[in-house]
Amino acid sequence: MVESMSVADLRARIEGGEPSQVVDVRRAWAYHEAHVPGAVNLPLPELPERVDEVDWEAEIVCVCPKGESSLRAARLLEAYEGVPDGATVYNLDDGLRAWDGPVESGADRTTASADGEDAPF
Repeated sequence: MVESMSVADLRARIEGGEPSQVVDVRRAWAYHEAHVPGAVNLPLPELPERVDEVDWEAEIVCVCPKGESSLRAARLLEAYEGVPDGATVYNLDDGLRAWDGPVESGADRTTASADGEDAPF
């Protein structure tokens, strides 16, 4: 079962330097507009083909605008047969619309894709 993580918990982990891989499942253009610092862009439609790009050494936090697409992504990652023992996959509660921490912009960690979302957050 996918666990949930609050915005406050994710922000505290990022600020504390704890190893979390934030996987942003939105379209590349939305990611480019603004994203959680250090997040990687693995759009939901591409995730099955790109699951090997996930860093299984850190806990994984899937994010999207409302927490719906990211929940699907987190479930997909949990079901991946290559998941190592002890890997933890979270879904960000309330999605990026609840994010009140710093953001980055730019395309240095993006790929082109679409997941049906129309707004950056």
